[in-house]
Amino acid sequence: MSKTAKSVWNNCLLFIKDNIQPQAYKTWFEPIVAVKLTDNALSIQVPSKFFYEWLEEHYVKILKVALTKELGETAKLVYIIKMENTYGNKQPFTEKIPSSHRTAVKSQDVDIPLNNKSRELKNPFIIPGIRNVKIESQLNPNYSFENFLEGDSNRLARSAGLAVAAKPGGTSFNPLLIFGNVGLGKTHLAHAIGVDIKDKYPEKTVLYISAEKFTQQYIEAVKKNNRNDFIHFYQIIDVLIIDDVQFLSGKSGTQDVFFHIFNHLHQNGKQVVLTSDKAPVDMQDIEQRLLSRFKWGLSAELQNPDFETRVSILKNKLYRDGVIMPDEIIDYIAKNIKSNVRELEGAIISLIAQSSFNKKEVTLDLARVIVEKFVKNTKREVSIDYIQKVVSDYFQMDIETLQSKTRKRHIVQARQLAMFFAKKFTKASLASIGSQIGKRDHATVLHACKTVDNLSSTDKQFRKYVEDITKKLSV
Repeated sequence: MSKTAKSVWNNCLLFIKDNIQPQAYKTWFEPIVAVKLTDNALSIQVPSKFFYEWLEEHYVKILKVALTKELGETAKLVYIIKMENTYGNKQPFTEKIPSSHRTAVKSQDVDIPLNNKSRELKNPFIIPGIRNVKIESQLNPNYSFENFLEGDSNRLARSAGLAVAAKPGGTSFNPLLIFGNVGLGKTHLAHAIGVDIKDKYPEKTVLYISAEKFTQQYIEAVKKNNRNDFIHFYQIIDVLIIDDVQFLSGKSGTQDVFFHIFNHLHQNGKQVVLTSDKAPVDMQDIEQRLLSRFKWGLSAELQNPDFETRVSILKNKLYRDGVIMPDEIIDYIAKNIKSNVRELEGAIISLIAQSSFNKKEVTLDLARVIVEKFVKNTKREVSIDYIQKVVSDYFQMDIETLQSKTRKRHIVQARQLAMFFAKKFTKASLASIGSQIGKRDHATVLHACKTVDNLSSTDKQFRKYVEDITKKLSV
């Protein structure tokens, strides 16, 4: 009975399956398709260059043994690497990879000897010039569940995080979206989930990354024509943790690529953990198809900690630093700093530093001085919503009128001022500002800012508007 490509490859798979981990087999061998068998050379099709390079790096020996068992010592392996100009292109072409360099050539197969030297992986985390094929988790081991103290303000999010860590991809909390204001512990909890999973499941590939860095990597991949390698790299992650996902706002290309990665991970039972400064319903300039997927799992809010939780956080911080402090001072700090955990810990660090550097005893009076300075120096975040409220109040109109389509001069000017101050006082994109102030586009915001600048220099009354509102927003 003559051998076929499929029968030879199926026999190879039986041997490989018995000799590697089930998850590795599923990830790296199930997607391979046997194409043809010619002159003792088996041609197999793999999804991307990254895929081929990973096989060569990690499984070349077992491939050689399996193929030699089937075809003898003269066996050769030919990779057909499916390449696509754009994600989802229906007309793939294959890539020829000579031993010295690589060029994309349509409809040509590739003869790659089994003892071929492995090449450097297209891993976005590899530093150029440094060989490093391991995918580092990018996790901070100092962020753990042990030092993330539970309270009414964070109980749901913490409990969901523990459930995900115990059974990643196996709960209904997929994705798990943790949201809340700055300094409440979103990043801490995200790291804690990843750290706990790595402890429980060392074989799983866990990756933490900020949405900003993810975007930068994607831009770099597009520049280098490595978009598909970038996608495939993220599709092999078992637990993907993306911090500050609201940063994807207005970035349609990055949102599109993340959409495909998210779908692949979710469909294959991989865990996705996201953090954001707002709930999905409040996210601006994020595509609806992505927002709907964020809502598939659980959205858990981190709220400002109550007094008891703030006291516990301070005591835990002091215990970890080996510092003893009277309860009355701890209570005083907890009562007066209510905004977030970061500021709370910052105040206690400042108090300890002042005491240590100036060789003063930690007293209630010293605590009062520190807290007063700390609160005074902590700037309140100015949001687009707050700016609209201030401008509306100043011109004695409601926010609905400010955002309306009317072309009445005084309302148009109020709306333009709101856009001007949103650009000045927030980090929001022009598209995001326009979307939140009456669903306008970025060009309208740009025109508004130029108009305000022009009127400020030519119209005395208008300049007074700008000065008055600036004072109100700077308080």
